[in-house]
Amino acid sequence: MNTYLAFALSAVIAFGVTAILGIVMVPWLRRLKFGQTILDIGPKWHKSKQGTPTMGGLMFIIGTLTAVAVVFLTDKLKGSDIIAGDNLVRSAMYTKLFSGLIMALTLALIGFVDDYIKVVKKRNLGLTARQKTMMQLLVIIAYLGSLRLAGCTFMFIPFYGSTGDLGIFFFLFGIVLIYGATNAVNFTDGVDGLCSSVTLSSAAAFIVIAFMRNNLGAGIVAAALAGACAGFLIWNWNPAKVFMGDTGSMFLGGMVVALAYAVDCPLILLPVGLIYFIEGLSDVLQIGYFKLTNGKRIFKMAPIHHHFEMSGWKEKKIVVVFTAVNIIGCAVGIAFIRFG
Repeated sequence: MNTYLAFALSAVIAFGVTAILGIVMVPWLRRLKFGQTILDIGPKWHKSKQGTPTMGGLMFIIGTLTAVAVVFLTDKLKGSDIIAGDNLVRSAMYTKLFSGLIMALTLALIGFVDDYIKVVKKRNLGLTARQKTMMQLLVIIAYLGSLRLAGCTFMFIPFYGSTGDLGIFFFLFGIVLIYGATNAVNFTDGVDGLCSSVTLSSAAAFIVIAFMRNNLGAGIVAAALAGACAGFLIWNWNPAKVFMGDTGSMFLGGMVVALAYAVDCPLILLPVGLIYFIEGLSDVLQIGYFKLTNGKRIFKMAPIHHHFEMSGWKEKKIVVVFTAVNIIGCAVGIAFIRFG
């Protein structure tokens, strides 16, 4: 299948499926009373969002998977193998892509359980931090183990080249990176349209990077993710008609990590997911400073998008500015791959 056609088809299918699903799923979630509970610790004006349907991440999860399945199966029926390509190790490429998808889906399942406890069981905090962490670590270790079995324990470092077998460091680095990245994406989901807009820009960057790295399979998955995020924005743009919930944000976190590993450059997450890093760091700094100073704060509220909200920024402005910053990070990441 023609590369550009495959990328376009993947994005269009994901967009269409996700956008159309909203017509059915948003009223369905509302009828089930799967409404978001707004905690008192957040900005007071968020109380107006009380009851907005959540778990809407199911829409772009289905959209992404449908697009990937249709394009890959169509390619197979045409007798080609766009996943492995001509110059890549077939088994390794299949492992990186499909283990990554399974990891993202399993993380989404953890998020679904968390959402279900909050919404159905009426326990505002959902899973405890310890429960969620233990589940995430098990998923992460299993994913890294699959990469180890496939011989993918190296990484590409811009301006250095490919490393050799990283041994135990592969696991130590991977656990810290994946756990931090997936939770940072979750932190970004706090303003209408923010997480989906930032992830759209990151996915678009991964399309370019995958093409440059001659990894067309990863490019198709990235195109599907970008299209699905765009389709979800129709329903999630301020004022949001549905929230993605932890179901959606955990899936997005798993997907961007999987794409980074699929192109053999997990470090590229730092520039390509610049806003994720800033959001996560702001939360860590706020908590650390609060404990060290017995109650003082760096920001009016963390993660940092809430600081700007408390400073008078409208949600749409936050989304536009934060996405623009992430696009700059994406451009830097693409430049690193191109010239590094």
